[in-house]
Amino acid sequence: MTLDLASSIRSVLALAPDQSALEYQERWYSWGDVASIMQRGETLLATAGLGEGASVGILLRNQPAAVAMLLQVLATRRCVVTLNPFQSADKIASDLAAVQVDAVIADEQDWESSAIRQAVADKGCLALSISSRAELTVQALPEIVVAPERISAPSQTGIAIMMLSSGTTGPAKRIALPYSNFEHSLLDAAHYENKKNASGKAELKTSPAMLCIPLVHIGGMYAAVAAIIAGRSIVILEKFSVIEWTRAVSKYRPKLVSLPPTAIRMILDAQVPKESIDSLLAIRTGSAPLDPELQQAFEAIYDIPLLDAYGATEFAGAVAGWSLRDHQRYSADKRGSVGRPQPGCELRVIDPETSTPLGNNIVGLLEVRSAQVGTGQWVRTTDLAEIDDDGFLFIRGRVDSAIIRGGFKVLPRDVEQILREHPAIKEICIVGMPDQRLGAVPVAAFELEPGATLDEKDLVAFARNKLVAYQVPVKWQAVDRLPRTPSLKISQYEVRQLFDAQAETSPTSVAQ
Repeated sequence: MTLDLASSIRSVLALAPDQSALEYQERWYSWGDVASIMQRGETLLATAGLGEGASVGILLRNQPAAVAMLLQVLATRRCVVTLNPFQSADKIASDLAAVQVDAVIADEQDWESSAIRQAVADKGCLALSISSRAELTVQALPEIVVAPERISAPSQTGIAIMMLSSGTTGPAKRIALPYSNFEHSLLDAAHYENKKNASGKAELKTSPAMLCIPLVHIGGMYAAVAAIIAGRSIVILEKFSVIEWTRAVSKYRPKLVSLPPTAIRMILDAQVPKESIDSLLAIRTGSAPLDPELQQAFEAIYDIPLLDAYGATEFAGAVAGWSLRDHQRYSADKRGSVGRPQPGCELRVIDPETSTPLGNNIVGLLEVRSAQVGTGQWVRTTDLAEIDDDGFLFIRGRVDSAIIRGGFKVLPRDVEQILREHPAIKEICIVGMPDQRLGAVPVAAFELEPGATLDEKDLVAFARNKLVAYQVPVKWQAVDRLPRTPSLKISQYEVRQLFDAQAETSPTSVAQ
């Protein structure tokens, strides 16, 4: 079975043009509205000579016009080059200067930046301005002249997306996702979603999807495209807000949504009334570790299963996850697992040094073989993992975030899990910093529970009591909010920068 993404998008748009497709800021846009802006955008791209394989940069805000233009680029087998809107205008301009694009699509508010305009003008790209205000619009910026040399042979034929990685452990990089991989990844959702009516044709669904995860992240893009090809309308939140999310769930009564663990914690902390979200049969989660205690507390109050999943940008989606059936049977015994392999995916762990495959219940380096990758080869990840006798996958950390302190290996996730037991700690991040004597040492940045106070001496005493000596962080830094990526993961890269800045203004701590 195969999925033709382009024909799937077009067939859904043609089902019922007058029915509601995208909701944004309590305003609905119809499938016809979406098709109309897509056609206008196609005319502008085609007139500029940008056909299949052309690289189209999109500043992917969670807005209807951006979703529509994303669909048009994919439906014409051009290449989406993702641009992150959660940056300053100067950083966006710097990214544009470095990336290969033939056109740039951005919201009208983004074009107000002289830095962004100048960066696109310098490249000689086609510049398209979109808007999701009163109606969905797209227009070319006439003052930015397209250089003739930009209209050349397609550079990205067969590549669907040049996808930004999450940037959790370092600066984000782009990963090429071929159309074949992305379509394989979407096939699972299509298999369950695309039920036919009596005539054998696909039909629009009555329950909406919700786009809460940033569109620039693989999870958000996957969720949006999967919903569209399933004929499901989407309620779009530009940024996650407990108040807006609760309003939308209460009003539109979706059955399944996707949220990162940080958003789940925010809902729990806000004490959202159970009856406001009781339409939900489950919440899919991923992109960051799901704390087992958070899961237990949330499910106890709301009786809504949290279905964790594991994936990566390279795999164009999830390769393992929980099903409702598995949750009903194993949730108590397998808490902390990210589920079992998805159909068409194989998982194994290997010895990091010898590459020898390991047996069950042994921690090693995770490898994946999947139809989504399409090479038939095992793809090595940077995750340390363990697979139990029932096939459940447990992520134990990242080999590239492991801290080798004087010959001893410190796994940040293990340390974080223990230190979260302190009643004053709300969230914590452990990273490694260079040390001349020991090679590297762990340091900790943390958020406190509301109203809590904490003396560093007490925290160190707690850590020494709970941890092995070499696991105890040598520096501690309390912050109002830990830095996060657009997908709400804690950014280890930016946490390290906090300690770099601290080192410049204070003497170096002695390793404990």
